[in-house]
Amino acid sequence: MNTLNRLMLSALLAICTAGPALAADHVDLLEQDPSIIVTQTAGSILEQLEGRRDEFTQRPELLREMVRADLLPLIDLKYSARLILGKAGRGISAEQLEAFSNAMSTVLTNRYSDGLLEFRSDEQLEVLPLKGKNSEKLTRVRTRVKLTNGGYAPVDYSFRKTDEGWKAFDVTVEGISYVITFRNQIVPRVEEQGIDKVTADIMAGNVKLDG
Repeated sequence: MNTLNRLMLSALLAICTAGPALAADHVDLLEQDPSIIVTQTAGSILEQLEGRRDEFTQRPELLREMVRADLLPLIDLKYSARLILGKAGRGISAEQLEAFSNAMSTVLTNRYSDGLLEFRSDEQLEVLPLKGKNSEKLTRVRTRVKLTNGGYAPVDYSFRKTDEGWKAFDVTVEGISYVITFRNQIVPRVEEQGIDKVTADIMAGNVKLDG
């Protein structure tokens, strides 16, 4: 995974990790408009990083714990998992889907929490006005991140309205969806080896996923 994609996909964690100050308000936050969710939480995680950067650098497991604790309530993990599996997920049980979504959440947490350390307070995440056809099934929040070279990278967050409120389920970096990226790598394995074997291998770290 190249530096840009790691940095940009880490932005998903920055958006969806509200931190201790906002953790108790996750339920209320989920009822807000998706663009407000992005706007309200983006600054919070960067502020935490600045305050604890040395601590997180020395003990990255603490950053992973924080990310995992605050990430899950704002991500529609099972829906994202179903999108990744596509047709290969037809016929799997609720328990198998749960296990696979947990495995993928571990991959995302472990891989991208470290990338958060690359963010600096002067790397601004600009939330752009909503445009196009948005609905409760799909609302895209467009942002752009200022890079160290002075340029900008477009990052779009896909949200859907659930019974618990708005939740993110995909992030698109410069036109490349992380759901599709993982689908292209995982589905052939599932078709060949079965969902249980692939899930176990992902959890054991035996599957190298690019993206």
